[in-house]
Amino acid sequence: MINSKEEKQKYSDMVDSMAPKSPIFSNCIKAFISGGLICILGQFINNMAQNYGLNSDDASLVTSVVLIFISAVLTGFGLYGKLGKFCGAGTIVPITGFANSMVSPAIEFKKEGMVFGLGAKMFIIAGPVIIYGVLSSIVVGFIYYLLG
Repeated sequence: MINSKEEKQKYSDMVDSMAPKSPIFSNCIKAFISGGLICILGQFINNMAQNYGLNSDDASLVTSVVLIFISAVLTGFGLYGKLGKFCGAGTIVPITGFANSMVSPAIEFKKEGMVFGLGAKMFIIAGPVIIYGVLSSIVVGFIYYLLG
């Protein structure tokens, strides 16, 4: 147990000296570039879908589905995690990060069976996000109904 203020300071200095230094600037650059590349890919898919005659809403739907599929496949082959380690927070672009958060627990717990492993564990991370989305849409819909 640390009693004196001097001992607490010594301990704090020792912890600070042994803690790994995080390259914050390079991490921010990697996240910016990787997140931007994912968004560029999404825009490319959207533009291609519109070039094939889809309207804006349908092209957006196709873009979402394709990005989710790509993320799920990369997660299944273990590549999304490696990409995430290198790129950092840039890979948590909402739709791709959400797809990864759904597939990862499902793959990890598939050996426990289809119901208790795959089916139940898939929603460990994504469950709160889904619940928040549903509840907030209900609240917004109710407010919209009252106002108009």
